[in-house]
Amino acid sequence: MKRLNFIWTLLFMAMIGALIGGFTNHLAIKMLFRPHEAKYIGKWRLPFTPGLIPKRRDELAVQLGKTVTNYLVTPDMFRKKLLTPEMEKKAEQFLQRKLEEHILHSDKTLNDWLQTAGATTFAAKTEEKIIDTVDAQLFKVKHKLTTGTIEEVVPVAWQEQLKNKIPTVTSYLLEQSASYVDSYEGKVMFQKLINDFLESKGTFGGMLNMFFGDSNSLVEKVQKEVLKFIQAPGTANMLTTLLEKEFLKLQQRPMEELLADFNWDGLFTSIRAYVKKELAVDVRLNKTLHDYWPDGSMWTAENVTPKLVEFGFMQAEKQLDLSLQKLKLDEIVKEQVDSFPVAVLEDLVLGISRREFKMITVLGALLGGVIGIVQGLIVFFTL
Repeated sequence: MKRLNFIWTLLFMAMIGALIGGFTNHLAIKMLFRPHEAKYIGKWRLPFTPGLIPKRRDELAVQLGKTVTNYLVTPDMFRKKLLTPEMEKKAEQFLQRKLEEHILHSDKTLNDWLQTAGATTFAAKTEEKIIDTVDAQLFKVKHKLTTGTIEEVVPVAWQEQLKNKIPTVTSYLLEQSASYVDSYEGKVMFQKLINDFLESKGTFGGMLNMFFGDSNSLVEKVQKEVLKFIQAPGTANMLTTLLEKEFLKLQQRPMEELLADFNWDGLFTSIRAYVKKELAVDVRLNKTLHDYWPDGSMWTAENVTPKLVEFGFMQAEKQLDLSLQKLKLDEIVKEQVDSFPVAVLEDLVLGISRREFKMITVLGALLGGVIGIVQGLIVFFTL
């Protein structure tokens, strides 16, 4: 009977100890979060209110912010996870794909891009500017050509070439003259000239005609003498000298006098019309970038995109520490934690460690039960 009472006493004390241990641990866990606000009786605040985490939320927010900046979101983490050769290659491929999709292979014409940029009068202004430039250059040319003598305006090389051509011109003129004089047309011309001359002299002309005989023979004699004159070496020298003297005189003449009757307005109008026709600004702007640059994708993939991405990654790595400092992640985390309702923090913590808290409660009950048994044994053996 005594042994049965002892067993019941141990069981009772173990149960009481387990209840006390489990309850106290459960209460301690609850007191981490509960109550969410301070409780008052009159002006007296109840002890242990609010709970530990609500009471220390500011300190928790600061510590979370430091933990994030010192151990989670660090420059080394970004370097290891983001600033890698693999990420650089992916960024290069992404940038090239978007560049081709939205620009290089886009259906938008150059005019559409200009409209997007707000340059609605680009075509008209471009044509106007080019025509104004052409006009300015034409007037400069006109002023240059009509100011000074031929010698001053015409390039020296051209003048030398023309001067060197004088013997050739002389030979050509004499050859053509000899050919004409010896031809039937030349004979007819000389006959007409002689007849007109003799007729103009009246009786004296008739006497000359009788003296020379038939006019045909006289024409033939004149032809032969003229041919001899044309073919004589002195004639060529004389004609060359004459042409050279005339060329020197021509060099000293004003260009304005030489071009006095030139239709400058007609020339300028024709040039303007030609320039506008060849420009065809509207037609050219109604084509896509791909029409003008079919190899653009290949060229940018080799020369532009890799360098842009490489430069961007280099700058990101250089500015990483400073950028993270400027972000002030610790302050952002602190502000976010401070703005959380306590219930959210409670759900956050319990969602992670609810099972562990239950095990703590069970462990408290187990330890309480063991302590109850030990107390029962002490009481049994000391009484």
